[in-house]
Amino acid sequence: MQQKHKSTPRLRVQSQLVWGLAADDGDEIPFRLIELLTAVQTHGSLLTAAKASDTSYRHAWGLVQQAQDALGVPLLEMARGKGAKLTPLAEKLVWANRRIRARIGPLLETLASEIETELRHALQAASAPLRLHASHGFAVEMLVKTLSEAGMAIDLKYRSSQDAVAALHAGECDVAGFHVPLGEFQNTITASYAEHFDRQEHRVIHIVTRRQGLMVVRGNPRKIYEIADLARPEVRFVNRQPGSGTRLLLDKLLQKAGVTPAQVHGYEQAELTHAAVAAYIASGMADVGLGIETAARRFDLDFLPQQTERYFFLVRRATLEHPAVQAMIATLGSAEFRAEIGKLPGYDAAQSGQILMVGEAFGSLPGHVP
Repeated sequence: MQQKHKSTPRLRVQSQLVWGLAADDGDEIPFRLIELLTAVQTHGSLLTAAKASDTSYRHAWGLVQQAQDALGVPLLEMARGKGAKLTPLAEKLVWANRRIRARIGPLLETLASEIETELRHALQAASAPLRLHASHGFAVEMLVKTLSEAGMAIDLKYRSSQDAVAALHAGECDVAGFHVPLGEFQNTITASYAEHFDRQEHRVIHIVTRRQGLMVVRGNPRKIYEIADLARPEVRFVNRQPGSGTRLLLDKLLQKAGVTPAQVHGYEQAELTHAAVAAYIASGMADVGLGIETAARRFDLDFLPQQTERYFFLVRRATLEHPAVQAMIATLGSAEFRAEIGKLPGYDAAQSGQILMVGEAFGSLPGHVP
């Protein structure tokens, strides 16, 4: 009897970020407590938080008491008929979790993607994954999640816009994600990528339009209203990494305002994503940063718009025929995906999936571009 062969399995690496605390005497404070405190902050009640966390009230209260005994300070303020409120320390624990996730989450996604690729090679998968190197963004995050859930193999690496475009030029990826502001800074910032563009061989896929602006602490206690305010000595700033599109934009905004990087307290303090910048500010470690509106809203920050920008994928003309890229373009153009993107504050997906020539996207480019 002929033996049936199983098809090659489609593996997905699932990463989960878990952390905890340990007191000097060895008592451990588990991550489960952090999740519980987060639920209390959301629902305003330990009973409701316990139900949301799929645990009993008795167990939830035991976790809180165990942690309070280990730390020697209270974590909840509870009053009959008034629910529960986090103490300042508990609030710091919740914010610490959000900041850790904002900073490490994209790195875990990149690592998981790399491991998936190696496992596929070991299993002799029939087709190579689509290699996507991109500046981190919420629309990209949503797109990759959608395509992965549909069974598409994607080798994802989050990196700066400049690095992503350079990787495509060097043949290290199939798709490169980067962003460019509209208006007065478009040409000068596009020029920082343009050495890697090829007018004949490259095409540009429009992903989204989104807003960049100053993210400040709720209520704006430092009275920060414009880029020039970053030069005030009492204002603490948090930046993005060198080579990122946001840092390129910041440098142009500073130059226009007559402010030098040396005048900005915290210019060298860099985070790798918009969410990590927002978490840094929300944790009280800085007063302001430049980032996208979605990140500000998710961390309960005020947002002062500065620029509108377009996020693109750069691909080779031949790559457009790749089945995975065709599926990606179809997803971008779907009403369902555009509706989901439209829920992100500051995002506009009206042109998502549109394919452009390099010249159509950016107009005139430096003369050395082929």
